[in-house]
Amino acid sequence: MPDLILIDGGIGQLHAARSALDDLNIVDQPLASIAKREEIIYIAGREDDPIVLERRSPVLRLIQQIRDESHRFAISFHRNRRSQRHLKSELVEIPGIGPKTVQKLLTHFGSLEKVREAQEDELLAVVTRKQSQLLRDHFQAKAR
Repeated sequence: MPDLILIDGGIGQLHAARSALDDLNIVDQPLASIAKREEIIYIAGREDDPIVLERRSPVLRLIQQIRDESHRFAISFHRNRRSQRHLKSELVEIPGIGPKTVQKLLTHFGSLEKVREAQEDELLAVVTRKQSQLLRDHFQAKAR
């Protein structure tokens, strides 16, 4: 287990994290949170006595850097996951259907299955006539 779990947020997020750890039967885990804007540090079990560091404190700067790095990591992770989800679609394999068109189709219809079931007029609301024909030809060939 880590020496400390640092939560981005105030007392509410700290309590939510404590609750989640309790649900997992993880007890006696040091847990702290840093509230944005105020930059106040709350420690689980001592919420009534928060730590207020000076704005120029090296400890505060380190904690802010940790928080910022975790944000950067999380954003990168979610962007990669989202792009992989779209790029692994069967639609990208169809010549003449590019990544932007795939994204438009999946955004509009919500799933590959709904694109497959769409009528021509529904497809034409999103793609060109040529692309609609390519899609229908592809799905008909797969059905054989």
